[in-house]
Amino acid sequence: MNRTAMTTTGLVLAALLGLGDVASIAGGVDGPPLAVVIAGAVLGVITLAGVVLGWRGSRAGIVAVVVTRLLSALAAVPAFFVDDVPAPAVALATVGLVLTLVAVALLAPALRPTVRAGVA
Repeated sequence: MNRTAMTTTGLVLAALLGLGDVASIAGGVDGPPLAVVIAGAVLGVITLAGVVLGWRGSRAGIVAVVVTRLLSALAAVPAFFVDDVPAPAVALATVGLVLTLVAVALLAPALRPTVRAGVA
């Protein structure tokens, strides 16, 4: 699999998001529940492993990145519906969701099967 500029950008963006998930485990007391933080950190580690594999040309690595990023984004959705979430946390969740969707959109073309000339 050839890594295009879009795929490279998507992998770098996903890696930064994964690092953010891992770093969130060092957050303060006024954050999300501990279970959510731990799940996010685990998804971040899996994302980083998928980025390494995807960087080396593995389609399975890119699938892992897309799935873990979408699950991580899904975990942020309650921030929009819970009443006592501080405004900066909602803003951070919004930025994370938008960046996740951009990363997934950049990586999606790499998941399409390649068509080789002369093969029906």
